[in-house]
Amino acid sequence: MKYGVVVFPSKKLQDLANSYRKRYDPHYELITPHMTLKDAFEADESEIKGIITEIAEIAKRHKPFTLHTTRVSTFAPLTNTLYFKVDPNPEIIAIHEDLHSDFFGGPPKFSYVPHITIAQKMSDSEHADIFGQLKMVGVDHEETIDRFHILYQLEDGSWTVYDTFRLTGDEE
Repeated sequence: MKYGVVVFPSKKLQDLANSYRKRYDPHYELITPHMTLKDAFEADESEIKGIITEIAEIAKRHKPFTLHTTRVSTFAPLTNTLYFKVDPNPEIIAIHEDLHSDFFGGPPKFSYVPHITIAQKMSDSEHADIFGQLKMVGVDHEETIDRFHILYQLEDGSWTVYDTFRLTGDEE
């Protein structure tokens, strides 16, 4: 089964992201707006129990953090994806690194760019047009995140919460 680890922002930021996603993101109906901490990975039922235990320990080591979106950006020319850029503060980076220890398969394939996707899989011309518009609109939102979630993918391709972990910082 496929799993992933994410943070869900507040309803206010989700609503803003969805105002773009419903038009420009074919995954709009498959997953709520989120910031990925660990990309999708495969695990079976016996493996997931140990993974959940380890993720719970990670949550105990980290305190709540500030999620600050600062602007609209793009992954072009690699992909025609637009996103709300999230400031890569030390807390976010530390959680991401903990979720990519040797226990979890080691470092990720790509450099980590904290973000919330708002548009993807657009044509080059549509991407250029929408990016030009959204760059001018901008975004500046800040909130405190006190939990993250492990999701699993259903047969229809949608994602749902498997478990939730509170960031407590109890074990520093």
